[in-house]
Amino acid sequence: MRYMLLIYSRENESVTPGEMAEVAAAHRALMEEAGRRGIFRAADPLQPASTATTVRVQGRDVLLTDGPFAETKEQLAGYYILDCEDLDEAIEWAAKIPTSCQGAPGYVEIRPIREMSGHSPANADVHAVNG
Repeated sequence: MRYMLLIYSRENESVTPGEMAEVAAAHRALMEEAGRRGIFRAADPLQPASTATTVRVQGRDVLLTDGPFAETKEQLAGYYILDCEDLDEAIEWAAKIPTSCQGAPGYVEIRPIREMSGHSPANADVHAVNG
């Protein structure tokens, strides 16, 4: 089963380039290990929450808000998609993901990916969601 591992951490602009390089190296090592085991599907970091746009639809009105919808200490920082045997394996991988930023704790949310009948993950399109 495919799982999305959502990484939440505190954004900290005072992180040094060396600290960022260390975290990036830890993520690369984790992606390489998951790749060797044949379960790696995708992973990407996200731009800071200040670049987010939240879209809400009320009737025919589309409302836009700059930034994330929720005001929290932690922001969605990135994700992994792994094809794990079960939730226990996904938990093992989530525990390996670096989430802290200068000592501030972060966390990983694990969500199973719902498969859309008749659509493979590689060729699913937006019409399947709306149909």
